[in-house]
Amino acid sequence: MSAQICYNKAINYNYLDFGGVNLTKFYFIRHGEDISKDINTKIYKNWGMNMLTLTETGISQIRKLKDDERLKNAQIIVSSPYGRALHSAAILSKELGIDLVVETNLHEWVADKDYNYLSMEDARKSFREFENNKGIKNKNCKYNWEDLETIKNRIISVLNKYKDYDDVIIVTHGAVIKYFLNVDHPENGQIIEYIYD
Repeated sequence: MSAQICYNKAINYNYLDFGGVNLTKFYFIRHGEDISKDINTKIYKNWGMNMLTLTETGISQIRKLKDDERLKNAQIIVSSPYGRALHSAAILSKELGIDLVVETNLHEWVADKDYNYLSMEDARKSFREFENNKGIKNKNCKYNWEDLETIKNRIISVLNKYKDYDDVIIVTHGAVIKYFLNVDHPENGQIIEYIYD
């Protein structure tokens, strides 16, 4: 039994009856605004672009989450290894005083499922093809993109590791959140709650 419970609203879980089943509340958070203007400069070329960190605005977006009541009982933060997510998770770890772990399966959607680097132009075309096909491969697909089922399976593999916790923060990426939770693309620093048993 899995359900997206809420979209940017607090819920009093004491009033929800789940029949004695232990449910884990996962708080998916999209990383803060990154320094995307630096792509193709310094170390941020090719795969190095995944090392992008946050802008001052992005840092502020994440820092203000420390006051969000939904995160007060979180026991652990689980983060994508990409710079923008890891920077966001590190801020939350410091502000909330809880441990942070990194899970590589929380990475952003990939334009080539074999992790071959594609040019920015080809990566955009790959993403358009993914979206036009609603994440489902067919024989007419030109690109080797990561399909929807693969995204869901890798995220579930992470959630299964942490389902013995009551409250878990997941810091990851917009496309992952959008397609795993079947929601609109989240804003930077947005929290979306997900209940998983």
